[in-house]
Amino acid sequence: MAPQTVAGVLHVYVAFDWGDSLDLPRARDLVASGSYQELTRRRRTPSSFAYRPAPLHIELPAVSLELAEIERVEAVVGLTLFDIAAVSLSFRIPFSLDSQALLRLASSLAETQWLAEKARTLAQPVFESLKPALEDPVFAAELSEDYFVFQLPPDALPLANNADWIAGLVHLDASPLSIEERDEALRLRISYSPEDLCIADWTACALFDRDCEETLQAIEFANVQLLEFRHIDRRLDTSLAEATKAIHPLTRGMLPFWRIQSRPLRVLGEMKVEANDLFERTGNVLKLVGDPYLARLYRLVSTRFHLDQWAENIQRKLEVAEGVYQVMSDQASGFRMEFMELVVVLLISLEIVLAFFHR
Repeated sequence: MAPQTVAGVLHVYVAFDWGDSLDLPRARDLVASGSYQELTRRRRTPSSFAYRPAPLHIELPAVSLELAEIERVEAVVGLTLFDIAAVSLSFRIPFSLDSQALLRLASSLAETQWLAEKARTLAQPVFESLKPALEDPVFAAELSEDYFVFQLPPDALPLANNADWIAGLVHLDASPLSIEERDEALRLRISYSPEDLCIADWTACALFDRDCEETLQAIEFANVQLLEFRHIDRRLDTSLAEATKAIHPLTRGMLPFWRIQSRPLRVLGEMKVEANDLFERTGNVLKLVGDPYLARLYRLVSTRFHLDQWAENIQRKLEVAEGVYQVMSDQASGFRMEFMELVVVLLISLEIVLAFFHR
């Protein structure tokens, strides 16, 4: 393919978790520059598409970044905060490169630990200022999720006909791909008109469009949702391990009903309530009603992120927790009944003995 110069914007989204929940009105009072971000819509976008509640968006000072092929560039930075205490930091990086240089830039983004660290550094002061509005504030810095969107103008659409190039772009890999890998990278695509196209892969997306803010918001939220599902899944693993560790001693020993069982039961009960609450709130932030273009695009990106599989995995772990909780609850009830029966037997025996001595 002959190199073709193309000007566009690289959108980088890095999602973090800051706690259990965020009081958005209080957060807005704490951050004077924050404003509620309603879902951007075109004429084709119905009013049924909306955030519930609308997240808070904060514009941060622009930063200078050094990227392959681009070298030093000024990036526009924004931070979007959701009531589930998930946040998404975005970089908007303009570029004007020939197609091969753009592919090399994409390949360099496969290693982005430094970019996640940069995002953490920029977000940390906001986290500190918003602690009073956060429930159980914890900046889970070791857990993040990033995603790249290469926004290209509609006149660059002929590039999409080069399967190897576009597959390398969304795969963040400049080396040759097998036919099977190339076809998989290009499998999920969607367009609304002949002048726009979205091709989404697991790591990146090629978006040929001009005014597409609502599309970018849908992609950004899917990335946030993936981060939250990973966060819930991780916390479930930790809680189940802790509950199992607490339960094991209760199943051993000669007189298990003498042991205190309230702690493991409380751990399991709190875990179920917390995980269900997080799971439901995460899935209900973005309301998608009907079956218009934006809903189909969101489902396409969700398919790439395997959100349905993550949800099924979380539900299975909740069912496991439910089963463990039920076993422990039944065991506790059985132990209490045995103890009460023993007390009754002892009282009856004592009554018989006392009656014998009073004769």
